[in-house]
Amino acid sequence: MSETEFTWRDGERTIHFRAGVIADSPELLAENRFERYELLTTERAMGAAPVALAEDASRFHHVPPGPVNEVAARLIADAGDGDLVALGGGRVIDAAKAIAAVRGRRVAGLPTTLSGAEMTRIHRLPDEHEAAAGLVRPQLVLADPPVMVTLPERRLRASAMNALAHGADSLYTPLTNPVSTMTALRGATLLAKALDTERAEREPAQLALGSVLCAYGLDSALFAIHHVVCQTLVRVFWIPHAETNATMLPGTMEAMRSRASKQMTALARALGTKQAGLMARIEELGGGPRRLSELGADHDRIDDAVKGILARKELSRTPNPPDAAAIRELIESAW
Repeated sequence: MSETEFTWRDGERTIHFRAGVIADSPELLAENRFERYELLTTERAMGAAPVALAEDASRFHHVPPGPVNEVAARLIADAGDGDLVALGGGRVIDAAKAIAAVRGRRVAGLPTTLSGAEMTRIHRLPDEHEAAAGLVRPQLVLADPPVMVTLPERRLRASAMNALAHGADSLYTPLTNPVSTMTALRGATLLAKALDTERAEREPAQLALGSVLCAYGLDSALFAIHHVVCQTLVRVFWIPHAETNATMLPGTMEAMRSRASKQMTALARALGTKQAGLMARIEELGGGPRRLSELGADHDRIDDAVKGILARKELSRTPNPPDAAAIRELIESAW
């Protein structure tokens, strides 16, 4: 199998992975019966799309900044009954999934970052709405590696650490299985190899495939401590999603060394280091240490964050779940 170009049929969904696939999106959407679709995107993302993608859409939705549940609640009032095509990063694709879950529609994901949202059934719902028949994952994915790695280097590395976190957190949940583990570790290896290469020499497909595989692992095995912590910090502190993941990942994986030693050894090997060097290796791959204070977090709201984390039932998926003191220490260590 080529790791730079392939078509992957997985249950109800099809993933096309190759450079230039977004240029062919009008034809591929038509082949997959996305004939009356509504397009969700941003101004930045539209720069990577053919004109026909917008021209063929029955409606166009500009996705504004903000939490997915609030953004989707604002957009759903203007959404029609068509399937949804999401061209953009995680916020755009998750908003489409949220609306589709309420409306009972299909989604096509055209990612422009390493968010992994195009591969998962994990998303929030629009405020004051219920899912019609469960959460949604895109039935068609058009993953175009050069398009997915265009962020500036510091932000790209944050996006890559968000991708790595998907695979890492999936390694020790109760639903972890041989396939999720293989994909997560292979994804981690690809991300590390790409980030160890100077940008001018880097192979976009390594980063993009690393993201896709890690997100597949997360969709299969779900998440635990890292995502519970980061999702809560983003909501309580109103700080950026990818950057929060990049900031917290070294510490959460350090915390897991005593709770899931075998899995952390496997992750360290995938990243080209030993378990004792895992924290430093993740910081290196992320472009150096990051601090919550630099993201604009309010130290006075740590109590709210700790309470929010402890209230999340998903925390119980973590081996030996941390108590309030351990969670506070984890947050303070990243300040």
